[in-house]
Amino acid sequence: MAALSTNSQVSLSVAGRLSNGMDFCKGEFIGMRLLRKKRKFGCKQNKLTVRMSLIADLASEAKFRDLELQRRDPSSVLAVILGGGAGTRLFPLTKRRAKPAVPIGGAYRLIDVPMSNCINSGINKVYILTQFNSASLNRHLARAYNMGNGVNFGDGYVEVLAATQTSGEEGKRWFQGTADAVRQFDWLFEDPRSREIEDVVILSGDHLYRMDYMDFSHRKSGADITISCLPMDDSRASDFGLMKIDSKGRVLFFSEKPKGDDLKALVVPEPHFNNEFAVMIMHRCLQQAVDTTVLGLSKEEAAKKPYIASMGVYVFKKEILLNLLRWRFPTANDFGSEVIPASAQEFFIKAYLFNDYWEDIGTIRSFFEANLALTAHPPRFSFYDAAKPMYTSKRNLPPTKIDRSKVVDSIISHGSFLDNCFIEHSVVGIRSRISPDVHLKDTVMLGADFYETDAERASLLSEGRVPVGIGESTKIKDCIIDKNARIGKNVVISNSEGIQEADRSSEGFYIRSGIIVILKNWTIHDGTVI
Repeated sequence: MAALSTNSQVSLSVAGRLSNGMDFCKGEFIGMRLLRKKRKFGCKQNKLTVRMSLIADLASEAKFRDLELQRRDPSSVLAVILGGGAGTRLFPLTKRRAKPAVPIGGAYRLIDVPMSNCINSGINKVYILTQFNSASLNRHLARAYNMGNGVNFGDGYVEVLAATQTSGEEGKRWFQGTADAVRQFDWLFEDPRSREIEDVVILSGDHLYRMDYMDFSHRKSGADITISCLPMDDSRASDFGLMKIDSKGRVLFFSEKPKGDDLKALVVPEPHFNNEFAVMIMHRCLQQAVDTTVLGLSKEEAAKKPYIASMGVYVFKKEILLNLLRWRFPTANDFGSEVIPASAQEFFIKAYLFNDYWEDIGTIRSFFEANLALTAHPPRFSFYDAAKPMYTSKRNLPPTKIDRSKVVDSIISHGSFLDNCFIEHSVVGIRSRISPDVHLKDTVMLGADFYETDAERASLLSEGRVPVGIGESTKIKDCIIDKNARIGKNVVISNSEGIQEADRSSEGFYIRSGIIVILKNWTIHDGTVI
């Protein structure tokens, strides 16, 4: 007997009969066997086809995965951090230091932000270009990012490239701008160490944000240049470089800090078109509103922030960057105002949306507000991120000691001493000393570079002098206190007259945008009222 099983195979039991009792002859039996072989062969063919298809899919996935890894390979990326200009808008904090060396958040310096972003992005080849007041910046970089300080750069490097003069007439010039600074050291991009470099990331050293630079999708898009941008409202748009994009995020036009009617139209320098039709199309494009939904914003967000502002973070293909600086625009000094606007007409520039916290620490007001914003609940930006930490110099300081004090909505950095005081909505830097009955409100105190022993402090007080820190019964509001300042007893600093701008350097302070800035290393004597 034979039975047809569920897997279409014939099973035999008693010869001559099927399992349902039907008789069959030899011809029928042979036919059944042929049918069985045909079905088995077809099944094998199907299994082989499925197996081959699966192997092809796996190979395709592996190839795609390898391609993605190659696109995110940070070993072929070089970062160049610009040390900034003279920092006149951030004066007097930049009186004796470069902008990236300005302390922030109680324990960090601004340069720690791009450096930490590079480390967290896996980028281990970094150049820092410096020119103005670079001594403290160089010292901090040497302490914080040397190879033996816990930050492992593997086969990478962190090097400071200071502005210098070379032979020839051109070599007598200092850095004339961001592009000129990079151009003066472009020969390093062809150094044997840079043989594998494919892309160059240009960064600013005075911004506050957290970003993975490998998320730019620069290689995936095939762009020659990628600009990191953020949506911007009307109130601040004219302070930034603005761009016009198409429906795919390609940058069509770029204008650095436009004003008035130019801001509304985003007018860029008139290009030299030979075709009148092209000129007409350009002007039509300029009159159209920017649709920021192209970059992933909701319609509500796009309506509130219709401008696309540059963050000053650029990714160049290395060969494109060299071509632009050496041959295409050999006299251009600045990326934002010259190289990028002109390149938008000839090269593929892509906009990358960064819709997260970012702040340009370019003025006393922005510095003051960005520091105090760190005390919010929750803050828009926080240095507390275990997955992507912010690195800085190892100081080996003890924990802060707080005796009978009240601290509200504030940050107290390590190594400080607070004694029976009231700290309200303030940031207190490292090694700070605050005496009894002191009230700090809306104050950024940068701390100190050194300690004074109890014996030294007692000696200074006995001589009628002022130790580092804040003396007893002093009240301070809306103030930035630079490092190593000595503020005596019964001092009142509050700008009660509401003065917006003042130069009182002979008295140890400036007023900028209504904020009092006490100079570094200065002494404010007992009983002073500001």
